Amino acid sequence: MKIAFVGKGGSGKTTLSSLFIRHLAAARVPVIAVDADINQHLGAALGLDEAEAATLPAMGAHLPLIKDYLRGTNPRIPSADSMIKTTPPGEGSRLLRVGEDNLVYDTCARTVELDDTRVRLMATGPFTESDLGVACYHSKVGAVELCLNHLVDGRKEYVVVDMTAGSDSFASGMFTRFDMTFLVAEPTRKGIAVYRQYKEYARDFGVPLKVVGNKVQGPDDLAFLRAEAGDDLLVTVGHSDWVRAMEKGRPTHFAYLEQANRRALETLHDTADAAYERRDWERYTRQMVHFHLKNAESWGNAKTGVDLAAQVDPAFVLFEGAATPQPA
Repeated sequence: MKIAFVGKGGSGKTTLSSLFIRHLAAARVPVIAVDADINQHLGAALGLDEAEAATLPAMGAHLPLIKDYLRGTNPRIPSADSMIKTTPPGEGSRLLRVGEDNLVYDTCARTVELDDTRVRLMATGPFTESDLGVACYHSKVGAVELCLNHLVDGRKEYVVVDMTAGSDSFASGMFTRFDMTFLVAEPTRKGIAVYRQYKEYARDFGVPLKVVGNKVQGPDDLAFLRAEAGDDLLVTVGHSDWVRAMEKGRPTHFAYLEQANRRALETLHDTADAAYERRDWERYTRQMVHFHLKNAESWGNAKTGVDLAAQVDPAFVLFEGAATPQPA
């Protein structure tokens, strides 16, 4: 299951995604955590200190390796240089699975210990000084999109992505790559404005969206969110002493998270699991191809010097049982 956490900057998106990741890990669910935000804070939210977080490998820095691995023996992709962030898999492409070991995970993922469990953590990498004025952050996020395009995940397997804040999530087709999107909204006009914008953009693509109300302090906050989000409001989260201790670098065992907040995470888990029954791999593949062709025409063909439409394998549909060639 591929799950995205989105929302306004400062809404608590990273905190909620880290709590959900901890919840899944505590339930012994295989999970890969991905920090795709321009502000890289997911590692710290999962308990890494500043030095440890700084040593996380940047997926964007390893994009040539990722491309070369994923293209496998696909005859439609003669070189990694001709791949872009939206390149879809086809016959001969290597696919990624949550629980396996492979070159991409070996290079770009690190294991994070959480109490008596562990998760894999991947990160796009921070926006560096050398990028200022010459690079777009979405080129870094492209490594995540390419991996999601080649991911075959099943029931009770999770990839949780902490997305970049606000409407920047729509700067690529990655917003269509998820089985469920949780939008974290504060009970404020700004928080609801991001929700409305996200829902409007996502509507035409059938993106499943639920609102998680955060920083809810009383009945008035709850009534505001219910009035503005209606049935999209799934659950609310209030103050947490456990989270406050975690943010100070002194977390207790996750089992001590407040019961109300634990129940909220269980609701997120149940909602995400239920989304499995609505999976449509043909539509998923079709949307992947749609955005690839748009990017090819807009900038990809000019950048690579090749006709990227030729990378589309019309007979290929990504699905859980899809085969992948083994590394040589």
